[in-house]
Amino acid sequence: MKTRGTARVALMLAAIVCASGMFVARAIAQEPPDPRLKSNPLETLRNFEPAADEEYRLGKGDEIMVEFAGRPDLTAKIVVGPDGRITMPLAGDLMLAGRTREEAAKLIETALSSYYTNLSAQVTVTRYTANKVLVLGAVERPGVVTFDGTPTLLEALSRSGLETGPNKAAQIPERCAIYRGHDEVVWVDLKKLIDSGNPLADLRLRRDDVVYVPNGGERFVSVLGQVQHPGAVLLTGNSTLASVLAGAGGFTEAAGNKPHIQIVDPETGTSRIISFNDLLNPDKALEVTPKPGEIVFVPQTGFYRATYVVERLSPMITAGALIGVGLP
Repeated sequence: MKTRGTARVALMLAAIVCASGMFVARAIAQEPPDPRLKSNPLETLRNFEPAADEEYRLGKGDEIMVEFAGRPDLTAKIVVGPDGRITMPLAGDLMLAGRTREEAAKLIETALSSYYTNLSAQVTVTRYTANKVLVLGAVERPGVVTFDGTPTLLEALSRSGLETGPNKAAQIPERCAIYRGHDEVVWVDLKKLIDSGNPLADLRLRRDDVVYVPNGGERFVSVLGQVQHPGAVLLTGNSTLASVLAGAGGFTEAAGNKPHIQIVDPETGTSRIISFNDLLNPDKALEVTPKPGEIVFVPQTGFYRATYVVERLSPMITAGALIGVGLP
């Protein structure tokens, strides 16, 4: 891991991650567990964090060195293509994206076994480009942050340029959201971080996580599920459900033509279902305005039971709120 800047050091000394004010939301297609069961908020956060010893998996754009014991003539430096594949003489196209270095080496050995005997391959990553996190919002340099090692929340924030106060010290954001994939988001209320002193301050992230830092007082909703660009969408005085969905890039093909959109309020654990057809029907004159902090979830077509789990994480161990809604 590269040396971390002064902003990161300041953040680490602050020891800031607070379980209070965090929420985890994910969509699952199964019967809900007993809502009376209590959950440990710190354990939920640890489950969100990948294991410290999790092996790196190759991704698109990574540059690798393929070496063979006793066969220096076969050594090759290759870039994993945008389709996740590499091309090697005799072996042809091989899908390496998503494989560990050891798995990639075994695949290469197998592909060349018809041409060479007793090959022993070794794959080394010489330049990481797939191992990246996107940081957006109230930072000086929003955009992609690439890591040679495990991405972490504090390093992603510090390398994106935190705002500075009158004393030129890095200012800790009041809150941020971490989006993972199409159906998972964690809010981190950073206002209480210093008081918490939680060792999870340097929360490990996964490749392609999106970290969103809102401005103070900024109003936004989280749009998840089958939309083109899952994440935070800012609210304006004229925002409607239709405009929020448009702000997320619209539906993917997996949403189908008649999605039933679920709007979840993680504060209260309540949920409502809106038919997209009703939004388009002028006779119904339906206008829905999501509230700040709500989650707008677009399920996959054919997902007949949309069970959305919202667990509120706080120092008080409380039961998660479960909302199960049968869709027609």
